[in-house]
Amino acid sequence: MVMLSEIPKVNLLGLDIHKMRMEEVLVLCEERIAERQRLLLGVVNVAKLVNSRKNPQLKASVEDADVVLADGAGVVWLSRWIGYPLPERLAGIDIMYRLLKLSDEKKYRVYFLGAKPEVVQEVVSYVRAHYPGLQVAGFRDGYFSEEESAEVAEAIRESRADILFVAMTSPKKENFLTRWSKTMDVPVCHGVGGSFDVVAGVVKRAPLWMQKLGVEWFFRVLQEPGRMWRRYLVTNSIFAVLCVRATAGRLCKGFLSVFKGA
Repeated sequence: MVMLSEIPKVNLLGLDIHKMRMEEVLVLCEERIAERQRLLLGVVNVAKLVNSRKNPQLKASVEDADVVLADGAGVVWLSRWIGYPLPERLAGIDIMYRLLKLSDEKKYRVYFLGAKPEVVQEVVSYVRAHYPGLQVAGFRDGYFSEEESAEVAEAIRESRADILFVAMTSPKKENFLTRWSKTMDVPVCHGVGGSFDVVAGVVKRAPLWMQKLGVEWFFRVLQEPGRMWRRYLVTNSIFAVLCVRATAGRLCKGFLSVFKGA
C-alpha cells in the first residue's frame, strides 16, 4: 500500500503540493476503496494559492486534504521555475473523468453532490449513459444551508458510496469535506468545483490546445467576462508578484550558499 508520508512534496507559497502523476493517484484511490480508508483529494490552482495566503480557513481546509495536487498550469510552472518541478498538471475535472472510468470498470458506487438541481440531474443522466458499470449511490444539489449539512452528510453515509464528488465553490466545498468526511465514511472524496457544469454542457471546457498552453482560464473569461475577468485579473496579478518574490528568495539563498562555500 502507498504510504502518504512517503509521497514527496513541494512547498509553493506556503502550501505543500504532492508530486504525483495521474496513474499514481488512481492506484492510491483503488487501494483506499479496497481498505475503506479515507482519502481526501485536494487540488490547488493559482487562485487557491493566492487566496489561501489571506484566508486561514481556506488554507487549513486545503492542508486537511490527504493529498494536494497541482490543478493549475501556473502552479506547475512555478514549481519548475524555482527548481522543484512537479511532474504534471492534474486538473480536478480530469481526475473526475478518470475516476468515472475506473468506477465503470470496478463497479464502484459514486455519489454526486453539488451544482443546481437540473445540472446534477443532467450529470447523473450523462454518467448512466456513458458509464453503465458505475453505480449511482445518490445525488443532490449543492444549495443547502449550514443547518442542513448534517442531514446531507448522513444521507451520503447511508448511500455506502465508494467515491464522492463535491461540485461547490471554494472554500465551501473544502470546509464541507473537512467537517463531514469522517461522518460520511466515503473512502475517496474529491472536490470538483464547477466540473458538473462542464459535464452537463452548461459551460464549455477550453480546447485541448489551450489546456496544454496553460491558458484555460482565458477561455473561461471569454465565456463569462462579467463574472470572471476581475477574479483572474486580480489573482493572476498577485500570483505574478508572488512568483517574483519566490524567485528572488531562491536567488538570494543561492548567492549566500556560494559566499559561505568561498
